[in-house]
Amino acid sequence: MIELVDVVKRFNDFTAVDRVSLKIDKGEKIVIIGPSGSGKTTLLRMINFLETIDSGRMFLEGREAGYRRDKKGRLVMEKQDVICGLRSEIGMVFQHFHLFPHMTALQNVMEGPVTVKKQPREEARRIALDLLGKVGLLDKKDTYPAFLSGGQKQRVAIARALAMKPMLMLFDEPTSALDPELVGEVFTAIKQLAEEGMTMVIVTHQMGFAREMADRVIFMDEGRFILQGNPGDVFSHSMDNARVKAFLQKVL
Repeated sequence: MIELVDVVKRFNDFTAVDRVSLKIDKGEKIVIIGPSGSGKTTLLRMINFLETIDSGRMFLEGREAGYRRDKKGRLVMEKQDVICGLRSEIGMVFQHFHLFPHMTALQNVMEGPVTVKKQPREEARRIALDLLGKVGLLDKKDTYPAFLSGGQKQRVAIARALAMKPMLMLFDEPTSALDPELVGEVFTAIKQLAEEGMTMVIVTHQMGFAREMADRVIFMDEGRFILQGNPGDVFSHSMDNARVKAFLQKVL
């Protein structure tokens, strides 16, 4: 579905993502783990065109996407309307929700389809109500974010991303800003999506969730993929890799 080939992202002299290649197949659940500052969030933002790549190539369903060469041969991002179209195919859920505070839960979920996809309001409302029901928040449809718990806000954010009918969902530490007792309700919503066949890339420090959810686990450090495989292999073979072993001993 999506392929990255030798992508690089630098911030001045710091290389955040260093020649990473990644294939994401339809229906696959990929979980990326690793220490803070290892490039995980930057990689997700590159997939969603929120960060530009400095070199490398990106493909969407077999076609090169998001970038072109200028007259001098330099890599440049496509025009904004092209990027917006690509971005609408890739939903992203952030650590800190990013809900519109002046909109109710229902209005937050409706906003993207109405504004970006020019969907009729009644159709957008029907879909938004269905999605709020799916994440267990239909009774909060008229509630503003200030009056929702962290777990409820994150579930609204998931519904909002789904309203755009994305082919791929990206989750960037979706429970890191939550109190421990609220983590389960968000993971339940993500598990339901997984059971429905949604393609996902999830960055998390929740190792139990990674074991349970992932088709493939990737350990990332210093901008590179250090170890990857199915959860059983990664967590058993990690003891053979000193860097991965040291990380897991801290978080498990």
